[in-house]
Amino acid sequence: MLHLRLITPAEQTDDVVRLIQGTIGTTHLCVLPGAARDPAGDVVMCDVAREAGDGLLSGLQQLGLDRNGSIAVENVGLSLSERADRAERDAPGESADAVLWEHLTDATHEESTLSVTYLAFLTLATMIAACGVVLDNAILIVGAMAVGPEFGPLAGISTAVVQRRPRLALRSLIALLVGFAVAMALTVGFSLFMDAVGLFTEEQLKGERPQTGFVYAPDWFSFVVAVLAGVAGTLSLTSAKSGALVGVAISVTTVPAAANAAVALSYGNTVQTWGSTEQLLLNLLGITLAGTLTLLTQKGLWSRQHERLRRRGVA
Repeated sequence: MLHLRLITPAEQTDDVVRLIQGTIGTTHLCVLPGAARDPAGDVVMCDVAREAGDGLLSGLQQLGLDRNGSIAVENVGLSLSERADRAERDAPGESADAVLWEHLTDATHEESTLSVTYLAFLTLATMIAACGVVLDNAILIVGAMAVGPEFGPLAGISTAVVQRRPRLALRSLIALLVGFAVAMALTVGFSLFMDAVGLFTEEQLKGERPQTGFVYAPDWFSFVVAVLAGVAGTLSLTSAKSGALVGVAISVTTVPAAANAAVALSYGNTVQTWGSTEQLLLNLLGITLAGTLTLLTQKGLWSRQHERLRRRGVA
């Protein structure tokens, strides 16, 4: 269930209440006249099944409540109510499959913003991966994948394409390109330092690396895995199964490929530099393409379901 707290201008409260009451899957409606001070107006609260939440939020935005008042949405961790159970049964579809587009846009906006913290995580992940590729240590590679925050901008690009948000697309693209450029540049310096103190050697990079050699040898399997990871990652963001995102992060070789390119560049190894760069670009393309197609599919399926409900006069 989702909990909505709305601030409505007094003259719009009746319209908002009618919209809530006419939306299947809502319950626990409360109206507090004159309770709001900034902005002034009434406070309206209700609970709504997750699968009916996107339709209700769209209706509230059409009433201009996001401009004239306020819309706040929270996840209900526990609701002991027969009315809530009934609302979830009445709502169309399954809650785990529901997509809250505004929530997705807001989440990807935050995750795709170029910030010091974002750069720090991406740089640290790349440096950890650099140690992993030189030592041929799969554990360090997996750890670097889990630390890397690059899926946020990739999801932001996919969301921006589907929602037609050019500003979000530009912000995500900048975060992705600048983030990897900074992380790789700093990792080149890190690699030179590690070589100077005798912890990295060119022989280690050129030697047999059965655990990590794949990061500079792109093939169709790389693209297939990236596509599958893109689908899984997008589903984890749009559904209630967000815990699966960590598994997605450690299934693709974006950060390890960037790290290998940086280390190889520090030694002037153009073969591994270009191979790793191709691996990186192939993975980024596969994830973005898969994420976009997944969101388009979800949007189409939910649009058809709501259209069927409207034809039946249910919603």
